[in-house]
Amino acid sequence: MEPPPPPPHHCTTTTTAQLTATSLPTPQCFKCGAPTNLPSPPPPPDSSSPPAYIPIRLPAVNLPPNTAAKTQQSIVLTPVPQPHPVPPLSPPFHFTTPIKRITSPSDASHFIDSFSGKSFLSFVAFLSHSIRGHKISDPCPVSDTLFKIISVFDALSFWVDEIPPALQSARYGNPAFRVWHQRMTENSQKFMLDILQQSDQPEIRDSVIELVPYWLDSFGNASRIDYGTGHETNFAAWLFCLARLGLIHEEDYQAVVSRVFVKYLDLMRKLQLVYCLEPAGSHGVWGLDDYHFLPFVFGSAQLIDHKYMKPKSIHNDDILENFSKEYLYLSCIAFIKKVKKGPFAEHSPMLDDISGVPNWNKVNSGMLKMYRAEVLEKVPIVQHFLFGSIIPWE
Repeated sequence: MEPPPPPPHHCTTTTTAQLTATSLPTPQCFKCGAPTNLPSPPPPPDSSSPPAYIPIRLPAVNLPPNTAAKTQQSIVLTPVPQPHPVPPLSPPFHFTTPIKRITSPSDASHFIDSFSGKSFLSFVAFLSHSIRGHKISDPCPVSDTLFKIISVFDALSFWVDEIPPALQSARYGNPAFRVWHQRMTENSQKFMLDILQQSDQPEIRDSVIELVPYWLDSFGNASRIDYGTGHETNFAAWLFCLARLGLIHEEDYQAVVSRVFVKYLDLMRKLQLVYCLEPAGSHGVWGLDDYHFLPFVFGSAQLIDHKYMKPKSIHNDDILENFSKEYLYLSCIAFIKKVKKGPFAEHSPMLDDISGVPNWNKVNSGMLKMYRAEVLEKVPIVQHFLFGSIIPWE
């Protein structure tokens, strides 16, 4: 049997003399390289010019190594966020329903450089500074406001026990989470009013219209049944609002981390395991963690100047078993090793690389810079951030 004929070309029989006589370059066939009479393809667009449009949602996918290297370089050049007092919200108050404002990278950059962005990041840095050198169980003053918040988390955790997961074969997204989320939503206003009653200013109670949206977006999305660092950031924003309203003070910050945030983290891990929440916007192996970021910030601050435990101690299973209940960073590593299979360096290469840093002070500084660059400046995450009168959009 004879072989099939080659595919047709669009070549001409133009001679070499004819080619050299013309001043215009002659297109070539992409198959054989001979001259062709087809028109040349249009030139590629100028990469230096801005795109014709800016997408509202940027894809959160696994980053290739070269992109990861550029991201790491940008994090290195980012200044370390410093703790500063939270500016109080002064009367007269004009509380309003908070809305989303960020739709593009330029909006995200504007937010992080604005008064609201700088104040919020300084608040996170202040929380990190307050827990420095302290274990979770260390004694600290717990105000009436924090006691109210802790009791709310106890109720939310009890509801998980009352609402068992539905039988399904899917790996992620148990629909029973929507039942839990609906009950939490229906009781959210009551929770906020109970907390706001601790204020001696009656007009502060009208802020429930702003606090509830931050609260509702702190526990994942009921439609997608997912959870990620954007929801965690909304919970930090809710705490920031309470600080601006005068319900949380600087002397409360250690308890905010070791009592309130630990309760929040325990609840979210319980929800992740029971209802199989899907990671929202995960970067896969090129990300720090599928669900959380702030526990690494606060946890690395706890271990600064520790006499025995170094960043490389995360590879010691005995240390993780004995101290994970006292240190948030070790708790995160132990949880990751529990839910992920295979070598740690393969499923968590970034955390494995960080374990080679010589001391926890550098780890904490890097985590604060990474939180700014990888969370607050990323449109897929911060596009869901809300702005009202407490956290204004300038």
